[in-house]
Parts: sequence; C-alpha cells; structure tokens
Amino acid sequence: MSLVNYATREITCKIVYYGPGRSGKTTNLHYIYGQVPSDRKGRMVSLATQTDRTLFFDFLPLDLGTISGFTTKMQLYTVPGQVYYQTTRKLVLQGADGVVFVADSQARQLEENIESLQDLHANLAEHGIDARLVPLVLQYNKQNLPPELILDMPAMEEALNFRNVPAFAADALHGPGVFETLRGISELVLRRLSGATSSTPSATSGSAVGVDAGRR
Repeated sequence: MSLVNYATREITCKIVYYGPGRSGKTTNLHYIYGQVPSDRKGRMVSLATQTDRTLFFDFLPLDLGTISGFTTKMQLYTVPGQVYYQTTRKLVLQGADGVVFVADSQARQLEENIESLQDLHANLAEHGIDARLVPLVLQYNKQNLPPELILDMPAMEEALNFRNVPAFAADALHGPGVFETLRGISELVLRRLSGATSSTPSATSGSAVGVDAGRR
C-alpha cells in the first residue's frame, strides 16, 4: 500500500523485485541505482544473508506527473531468492504496490522460475491479496546468453505468462530491458493509484515513460 506524506506532499509506492535466486533481481537494482542522479535517490541499504541479499532504496523519477497534487516517489526492494528465506520474502512483499518477477531465461532454471512464481502467489494470498489484482510485469533476464542455453521469449511467455501481463527481455548486467521493465511496472502502479483517487477532481497521473529520464 502506498504511503502518503502530507508534509512533503509525496506518495511513495513500493515495488518489489521477486524471483528465484540469482535470477538478476539485485543486478536490476544496482543498475538502476547507478544510473539515477545522486540528488534524486536515497541511500541503498543492503541486508545481507549468508548467500543472498535484500536491497532497497528510494528515488524520485522525473516526469511521472502528480496524483492529487502529490509527487510520486518509488521505493524499490528485492527479496532473497533461496527457499529457506521464506519469512523474509513474505515480510518484504507486505504492502507492495507492484511486483516485478525476474525470471532466469536459462533453460535449466525453468522449474525454479515456475516454483518461485507459485511462491509469489502463495505469499500474496497469505497477506490476503488476490494475486490477479496486483500490478505485475515479467522480466526475462539473461536473454543475452547464447541461444543454446536459454529459452527464447515465446517459450518463456508460454511457461510463465498465464496472466498475459507486460513482459520484457533483459540483460540486467549491462542494462538492456532494465528501465523498460521499471517503466512498465511504474505505469501499472500509477494507473491503479490514479484510479483509486479518481474521485478527487485534481487527480492526474503522468506517463511512466519518464521513469528513466534521470539517467546520466
């Protein structure tokens, strides 16, 4: 659930990057953090576990418009992918306004992708949230690897995208697809948030296309 700060007139939306271990969740956040100008981002916090990390930071995108006169701030989180950090994943997911599911495109990781997606739905249900209503985009990461090692976009779509949500090919390590994914989820989150406030005459929302306008 988005947080409203009346003193600063900001609405903070929480976006969680979810997916199996080593699929590229933290790589996405590191790339975004490195591209956002320092005056538009907070400090990145890393909560390290033995084999994985939970990262989060917030930033103020350019040209996302306003909602009822409030500026929109994005807060990005990752969850640890390993199964034994189930409790941590549940906690991080709580209050999410939108989810980016980062899938590993390597063919040998398909089962892990499916299990992690099922885990996402189960954890949302435990929070009393209908997974079908949560803004969601899929990112098929590591599409830059040799073709013989990965499943192509149509194969990934058939295996994972049963909701027919926006999906993006990506190479999170080098950047292609990273900001496209972020724009996609930002647009869905803002559209939903704007709809929730549509009873207020001044409620407007900008296009999420400007989410990468702060890149250097």
